[in-house]
Amino acid sequence: MTYVTEENLTDVVMKRWQDIDNPRLKQVMQSLIKHVHSFVRDIEPTEAEWAQAIDWLTRTGQISSEKRQEMILFSDVMGVSMLVDSINHRLPTGATPTTVEGPFHIPNSPDIANGGNMAEGAPGIPTYVVGKVRGLDGEPVPGALLDLWQTDGEGLYESQRDTSEPWMRGKFRSQGDGSYALRTVAPIGYTIPMDGPVGELVSSTNISHMRPAHIHFCVEAPGYHRVVTHLFQQGDEYIDSDVVYGVKEPLIVDFKKKSGGKTPTGETLNEPFYVVEYDFVLKKLAKAQAA
Repeated sequence: MTYVTEENLTDVVMKRWQDIDNPRLKQVMQSLIKHVHSFVRDIEPTEAEWAQAIDWLTRTGQISSEKRQEMILFSDVMGVSMLVDSINHRLPTGATPTTVEGPFHIPNSPDIANGGNMAEGAPGIPTYVVGKVRGLDGEPVPGALLDLWQTDGEGLYESQRDTSEPWMRGKFRSQGDGSYALRTVAPIGYTIPMDGPVGELVSSTNISHMRPAHIHFCVEAPGYHRVVTHLFQQGDEYIDSDVVYGVKEPLIVDFKKKSGGKTPTGETLNEPFYVVEYDFVLKKLAKAQAA
């Protein structure tokens, strides 16, 4: 047996972790050990610093819940979520680009009819989002599912509100011609949660903890590549410093302000509202994937 020294420890651990039948797990663990050991050798933490790191990771897991995922938030602010997303969604030019899901998505949102309001009773400027879901060849995609979630006009998600009912989220379907329409309220730029371990870490830096105003979408239809993305409000003050690195140029849209009048869903409002127009363009799956 080879007994360890500071110099040979990494090689000994790497050799031990070669004894794995699953080739993918073997590849992952070999790379993880190599890079983690390299990181530790580079920074040479004190025992107190390493204990502090373990404590931080422990608290990050402990604060996570069904409605709050602090580990996802950590991945987001490190840019890892966007890197994983980019690697897994190398889409052709013209297709709607993906971005991070973030830690605030809640499954099983209520179904809402086309043109319906998912922000009933919520604070904020009324906003209408309209457009089409279509393929890269221009073909309409009827029956596509659009799962939306966002902050209200005060910058809060459902998990940050004291509510047991769905808040600022809903599922819509594209119509026969691929069109969709919905009513919500305008989101605003907001801070990531700063009351947990990730906020504690970010607050010890000069990095902005703000996200620009955006609406989350998950768009999926049989035979097409599923897209998780955002629509960002053009001109938002945080558009160039998004703390989770999620902004892509094709996702920046104009929130056109109207002084009042007839809305895209046929209502008449005597107050200002926004209209957002956006077509989601989906890539077809390969035949083997669609089967």
